[in-house]
Amino acid sequence: MTRKEVVITGIGLVSSLGEGPEAHWTVLSQPGAKPVVDEAAFAPYAVHPLPAMSFDAQIPKKGDQRQMEPWQRLGTYAAGLAIDQAGARGLVSDMHLIVAAGGGERDVAVDEAVATALCATPAAEAGAILNERLATDLRPTLFLAQLSNLLAGNISIVHGVTGSSRTFMGEEAAAADAVRIAAARLAEGRGGIALVGGAYASQRWDLVLLYGAGGAVWRGPFAPVSARDGAGGFVGGALGAFLVLETAAHAAARGAVPLARIAGVATDAAHKRGGGASARAARALWDRLAVPDGRLGVLSGMTGVAEARIEEEAFLAGIGAAAVRRTGSLLGHGVEATFPANVALGALALSRGGFYPAMDPADVGDGPVDRILVTGFGQWRGEALALLERAA
Repeated sequence: MTRKEVVITGIGLVSSLGEGPEAHWTVLSQPGAKPVVDEAAFAPYAVHPLPAMSFDAQIPKKGDQRQMEPWQRLGTYAAGLAIDQAGARGLVSDMHLIVAAGGGERDVAVDEAVATALCATPAAEAGAILNERLATDLRPTLFLAQLSNLLAGNISIVHGVTGSSRTFMGEEAAAADAVRIAAARLAEGRGGIALVGGAYASQRWDLVLLYGAGGAVWRGPFAPVSARDGAGGFVGGALGAFLVLETAAHAAARGAVPLARIAGVATDAAHKRGGGASARAARALWDRLAVPDGRLGVLSGMTGVAEARIEEEAFLAGIGAAAVRRTGSLLGHGVEATFPANVALGALALSRGGFYPAMDPADVGDGPVDRILVTGFGQWRGEALALLERAA
């Protein structure tokens, strides 16, 4: 089977730095860019908040906006931006849709009541009490009614995307697999155009508490990814990131300008993270991509969680000279949205013929670059690489 070339023709990106590719290029292409951080609202945890924005431009019906949670509005909005940049409004009926997102928002009051009860309960009795509260306090619909496919449904309703649809849950690895599968479907000839991405709303107490309980969230004043000592942690970043992918032939036939070519996407999940297992898994993905010689830029999805950071640094040390940028120091970590966001930033840089100055004190190397490697190690597990090249 002859694999088809896959290109990126549309970027929809919203973060604390602004809205759209132009805003992000303006900020990130200048040396000394500063993160936008809110250290007060969710203290002792910092977050990168959404900028002030109106959703009306992409979600015109107020009724549609009201029935969505904030993360769904953010994702639906970013998806619309990507469709617009690709000039693909007339193609949505044939557009495949692949979404990665987390679950719906939780009832924080119920969570607090359960946690309060468990705090005063001997460990031997906690399991039985938790099971009782799960059966009586937490309605099954609280979660099931808000699965991530609601985001896909909203994108379909608002933007009319009615090709095949797949949704993924599973944190960072879900997003990487969404991009991989979208590119693979097109490369194998199972469609000409696809919309793929995810969204994460950082300004949610339920997520701060969820990831905080697992020790994954940075506690205290903001620090760049590489400067988070001890066990480290991520600073949540509000992110909506969607991409329009097309076969090169499909894009050429309608006169669309490709921003970058996807040379490969590879994913894995090591059975355990520490001890070099995650770094070895990433090295195997690197070998699978067979990255050609040349000036390489890396957009790292490094979260700031120390164990994952150590594994990724070990992997990066083994791939030779490269200009490394830790985007998490400026955008924060958007879980399911981080991988597509970094792919979007990679395509943006290649389309502009440049690369980004340092984003973190530990960043090394200078641009320009011939190709860009996007990494994803997650805050817990799941290794992923995407290789982008300039479009022909």
